Amino acid sequence: MLEAILLTVITAATPLVVAALGELVTERAGVLNLGVEGMMVMGAVGAFAVTQITGSPYIGLLAGIASGALFSLLFGFLTLTLVANQVATGLALTLLGLGASGMLGESYVGAPGIKLQPITIPLLSEIPFLGPVLFRQDIIFYLSVALVVGVNWFLFKSRTGLKLRAIGDNHASAHALGIRVIRTRYLAVLFGGACAGLAGAQLSLIYTPQWVENMTAGRGWIALALVVFASWRPWRVLAGGYLFGAVSIGQLHAQAMGVGIPSQFLSALPYAATIVVLVIISHNRRTTLINTPACLGKAFVPDR
Repeated sequence: MLEAILLTVITAATPLVVAALGELVTERAGVLNLGVEGMMVMGAVGAFAVTQITGSPYIGLLAGIASGALFSLLFGFLTLTLVANQVATGLALTLLGLGASGMLGESYVGAPGIKLQPITIPLLSEIPFLGPVLFRQDIIFYLSVALVVGVNWFLFKSRTGLKLRAIGDNHASAHALGIRVIRTRYLAVLFGGACAGLAGAQLSLIYTPQWVENMTAGRGWIALALVVFASWRPWRVLAGGYLFGAVSIGQLHAQAMGVGIPSQFLSALPYAATIVVLVIISHNRRTTLINTPACLGKAFVPDR
């Protein structure tokens, strides 16, 4: 029983971790992209549609990543080149993604999905309990762990990561030192979109291998909250993602066991938990101010 619960928690947490890591890098560069939900749902429909056409979920996975990345470029063009308001543009991107994905995926509603099969690691997968939980997982789970390690190293150990954080903290000073602010922010936005697309692909190829309109169901907003919850630290994103994943799965198991609580309340529990966590974090203003990129959400126009 415990093994089955852990497996479902991992499946539920993986898209949250991947999407939040992409947004974390974007925000570390000083860009606030609220369009994570829209990019995720575009990744989901892109992955499912291409999988149906080609018959290969791995090609579909690449299509999901590309869909999220291309959609993020629209946000980048509007906010970084045309200097549009980042908050308004991100919200518009989410609405556009939800509408466009519903239209593109209309013909795939009800179509049987092709599930991305897990990777079995020889010998290790035979270990009792730990084997099926850690060594018999899908490729996106392993990518999520690799992303946590890679993003942490990139941001805090590499020279390029230092430049990216410098842009997020003071883009004017970074520009004066010769750092190409707009190009770096474009790359950060592109990475965030690719991660959101990968997270969306996980939903339509693994979590529930089918296409359903608005199947992200607010996970993009939870990923955004997860970045703040983690104080812009990759390892905390991993812990927070599994915490929120456990809450999401916990309410499903509670309903299955017939707990005497209205199902509507249990369904709202993951989002209520998100609000509670943000309220608690907001009380520690000192920690929040120290970790928040100083130029987050601020437009940059280089001197001509």
